[in-house]
Amino acid sequence: MLNKYSMYKTLGVSDQVIAYVEAAEKSILPHFSNIDDIAEYNQLKVLNALQQNKISDIHFNWNTGYGYDDMGRDATENVYKTVFGTEDAIVRPIIVSGTHALTLALTGTLRPNDKMLSITGRPYDTLEKVIGLSPSNALSLMDIGVSYEEIQLTDEGGFDLEGLKALIENAEIQYKMIYIQRSAGYSWRRGLTIREIKNVIALIRLYAPDTIVMVDNCYGEFLDYQEPTDVGADLMAGSLIKNPGGGLALSGGYVVGKAYLIEQVAARMTSPGIGKECGLTFGQTRTILQGLFMSPKVVSGALKGATLCSCVYEKAGYEINPSVDSVRSDIIQAVKFGSPDKVIAFCQGIQSASPVDAFVSPEPWDMPGYSSEVIMAAGAFVQGSSIELSADAPIREPYIAYFQGGLTYEHSKFGVIKSLDALYKKGLVQL
Repeated sequence: MLNKYSMYKTLGVSDQVIAYVEAAEKSILPHFSNIDDIAEYNQLKVLNALQQNKISDIHFNWNTGYGYDDMGRDATENVYKTVFGTEDAIVRPIIVSGTHALTLALTGTLRPNDKMLSITGRPYDTLEKVIGLSPSNALSLMDIGVSYEEIQLTDEGGFDLEGLKALIENAEIQYKMIYIQRSAGYSWRRGLTIREIKNVIALIRLYAPDTIVMVDNCYGEFLDYQEPTDVGADLMAGSLIKNPGGGLALSGGYVVGKAYLIEQVAARMTSPGIGKECGLTFGQTRTILQGLFMSPKVVSGALKGATLCSCVYEKAGYEINPSVDSVRSDIIQAVKFGSPDKVIAFCQGIQSASPVDAFVSPEPWDMPGYSSEVIMAAGAFVQGSSIELSADAPIREPYIAYFQGGLTYEHSKFGVIKSLDALYKKGLVQL
C-alpha cells in the first residue's frame, strides 16, 4: 500500500521513530490554528503592499551600470516600507547577510562619542567584531569611539525594565542607540514578543525620547500580526535568506525605518552623496518579491516544525527553549543536549533530510565570525538559507543545537524525524 509511511521506510526511517513523532504531532495540532490565522493575516498584508505599490512585470526587468533607472529596486523598497509600516527602506542583493545589514545600520548611524546600549545581553556572535567585543584587524565601533554597554534579560527571559530605567536616568550622556535582538541567537532564551518590545519602547520613549531604538529582526518576520516597527522601533534590519525571502530570494538583506536614518545607512552602504540612488538589483526583484509573497506561508510551516521539534525532544527528556506552549517570536527551536556527540548527530540527521547535499555529513569547523567551532546542517537550494531546513550548534557547553526552517511543514517535520532517527540509531536517545 502506498502512503506516507511507505515513503518514510523508503527513506530509511525506523518504525519506532515514525510512531514517536506521529504521536507527538497529534498532541500539538491545536497550536496550529493560531499559526494559520497569523499566516493568513500576513499574507493579506503582503498582498496589499504589492497591490498598493502597483507592482508590474516591468519591475522584474534587468538594468545595468549605476542603476539610476532601476524601477524594480525602487518598487521593491516601497513594498518593504509598506509591509513594515516605515518611512523608507533599503532592500538590496548586495547586502550579503543579516550581519551585513545590521552592520550597515550600526555603522551608518553611530558616530564617535556616541553610546550604544544592548538591552538583550551580548549580541549574536557575528556582531562581536563589529562592535569591538572581540579582537579584529578591521575597524570596529569601539575603534572609532563608540562606547558599548549591555544589560541582561531577566531570569524569565524578559526585559529588565527597572534596570533599564535606572541606566537611562543615571547616564551622564544619553544613549544614542538602544539595541534589541529579537531572536535568541546562541543564547538560552526565547524570542522576545511584540508585546514585550512594545512595552520596552514605551518606557524608552518616556525616559529617553530622542534615543534611536534599533531591532535585529532576523528570524522574526511574520511571527505575529505586527512587527517591531509597528510598535515604535526606529530602525530594523534582517536577511532576505531568512524569513522574508520565502526561500526564493537568492541573496540580500533589508534595513527599514525612519527616513533620516535610512538616508544615513544608505550613505554607508554606497557613499555620501550617492546613498540609495545607485546600486543594481541584478534581476533579482522577481525572486525577492515573489519570496516576500510566499513568506507568510513558509514561515508558518517553519513555525509548526519548530513546535513539533520542541514537543518531540521534550518528550525524549531534553531541555528545550522555547517550550511547546510559549508564545513564539522567532522560528528557532533550541535543544540542550549536554554532549558534543548528540549535537553532532542531531545536525547530521538534519543534513540527511535535505533536498541538496543530503549525502554530505557535516562536521564542526572554525567558521568565520564565530568564537568556537560550529557545526551546520544546511542542505539548501540557496546556500546558507536558514528559512530552509537547517540546524547549527556551537561546539561548547552546554551543547545546544538550534533547529529552524523548512520551506514546507512536511519537510520541517521530516527534519525532526531524521534528527531523532540519527540519535536513535547511534544509541544516543531512548524512545
